[in-house]
Amino acid sequence: MKLIKNNSLFVLIVVLMLSCNNSEKNISEEVFNNSDVYTLDKDWPNLPNDFNLGSPVALGLNSKGNIIVFHRSGRVWDTNPISNLPIIKENTISEIDSKTGEILKSWGKNLFVMPHRVEVDSQDNIWVADCGLHQVFKFDVNGNLLMTLGEARVSGNDSEHFNLPTDIAVTADGSFYVSDGYGNSRVIKFSKEGDYLFEWGQFGNGKGEFKIPHGIDLDSEGNVYVADRENNRIQKFDSKGNFIALWQNQVTDQLYSVTIDNDSNHLFGIDYAIVDNNVVKGSDIFRFDLDTNLQVQFGRSGHYEGSVTRYHDIQIDNENSIYVTDILGDRIQKFKLKD
Repeated sequence: MKLIKNNSLFVLIVVLMLSCNNSEKNISEEVFNNSDVYTLDKDWPNLPNDFNLGSPVALGLNSKGNIIVFHRSGRVWDTNPISNLPIIKENTISEIDSKTGEILKSWGKNLFVMPHRVEVDSQDNIWVADCGLHQVFKFDVNGNLLMTLGEARVSGNDSEHFNLPTDIAVTADGSFYVSDGYGNSRVIKFSKEGDYLFEWGQFGNGKGEFKIPHGIDLDSEGNVYVADRENNRIQKFDSKGNFIALWQNQVTDQLYSVTIDNDSNHLFGIDYAIVDNNVVKGSDIFRFDLDTNLQVQFGRSGHYEGSVTRYHDIQIDNENSIYVTDILGDRIQKFKLKD
């Protein structure tokens, strides 16, 4: 009788193991064979031959549906230290028509040292994080300066200083979050007037800890999503910084950025893979639901036959097209959702 029970238990364990393996296989097949396929628009953008995009590091979307790109205009990342670099003399912010790919206007010369991220709020104000200056700026739609946070070229970890800040996310009421960043491992919330409210996070790999919070965005409920770059994951928090969920990328090295498509309730992310410290495998684009369940994945893993990329930021327009900045090829790519 005991032998029969043991045999029955063994069979049950084998069935469960096979069931789990089949489940994982089916999930993988669903992700890579999803009917929602994105195709590269090879004719976008349409930039002048003499335009120096430099290193395009960040993307925003304004109320007209046009793309705002924050670019370094040839400035090279230099850590010796970044804050000692001179101001970039060329324009660093450009508005690009999302349909035609033509540049509508450019500005931002003699303002920045090391552009890193841009955010466009509901009033079309343009927010930027300059990790070289250790500052965050808010401009109106015409480029007039409205607010400055942080002390130029001075790093710190108190309520009035940043240490290489990486990104900004603005709420519907005008308050905002800053991911801070390369030097600090925290997220800070400010009032719409720029007053310090609270912060969370420290260096580490536990829940609510970060190894370079590199990108940040919000859903319509006010939840906060953070691209925890060196931990290679996305963390989700409520508006007070309480941990909700995470998605752990198991196969690559770094997860660079996140963005929310609140029209479709989708979360998007991008990663970057290197093998043996010097062999570049490239980037993937991920689409999740807002509970961080993976739905679509493409790039180096499939559904894309273009050149190797290193995606740094991602944005979604009102037609569900995906835009990504490639700092390996110094370009912006657009992917359309196939009908």
